[in-house]
Amino acid sequence: MNTAAETPASDRLTVEIVAQDLDGVRIALAEGADRVELCTALVTGGLTPSAALIESAAGLARDAGREGFVHVLIRSRPGDFVYSPEELELMRRDAAHAIRLGASGAVVGALDRSGAIDLPAVAAFRDAVGAAEVTFHRALDLSTDPVAALADLAELGVARVLTSGGAARVSEGMPVLRALAAAGTGVQIMAGGGATPGDADALRAVGADALHLSARRTLMGGPTGPGGGDSSYDATDAGIVRAAVAAARA
Repeated sequence: MNTAAETPASDRLTVEIVAQDLDGVRIALAEGADRVELCTALVTGGLTPSAALIESAAGLARDAGREGFVHVLIRSRPGDFVYSPEELELMRRDAAHAIRLGASGAVVGALDRSGAIDLPAVAAFRDAVGAAEVTFHRALDLSTDPVAALADLAELGVARVLTSGGAARVSEGMPVLRALAAAGTGVQIMAGGGATPGDADALRAVGADALHLSARRTLMGGPTGPGGGDSSYDATDAGIVRAAVAAARA
């Protein structure tokens, strides 16, 4: 008997997997994830992936009949989320290009120097992607008032926010996640940041809508050259994705 089919839709969490390569996208598709956040350089917090990767990932989702599957992180550099006008313009153009390449949504975020959400920047990102979905990423956790910011983001048409509840790990941010969910803005609350499949029950209890996780394992590569350096790299772990999907629909 398919227990997932018996779970009321209102009790299910959607599952978003961070994917850094095409294998990660394939695994997320095969294991039943609802969506991927496509990025690169996750060790830095994630950066915008290449045009070729975006186009190829969108093609995989399209071939699998999965509309709305590929959402692309738009972040031009590591570090903080206070950007220069030039950086914001580059990211606006990257967001528009990602949608033209076949992505279904853009994952964006920017703060002003006071720590508030940079609403003009978010509006520019939204306009750049047209009817595609906009997710505001974990810059929310560094903002001065995440709960109050939700209403402004809702007014701008942001579909969801990615947040740990302002904590290092989702499991430690449940009170803020509950407050965000209780705000009733219509913006989906997607919990991410050190999240595991084991967090699913607690996230349902506080009213979160989605579970976001990297589901990664570390692999060892070959020699990196005369300069040395770390030869390890992260890859998507099918078992973790499978466990997350099962927990989200239990």
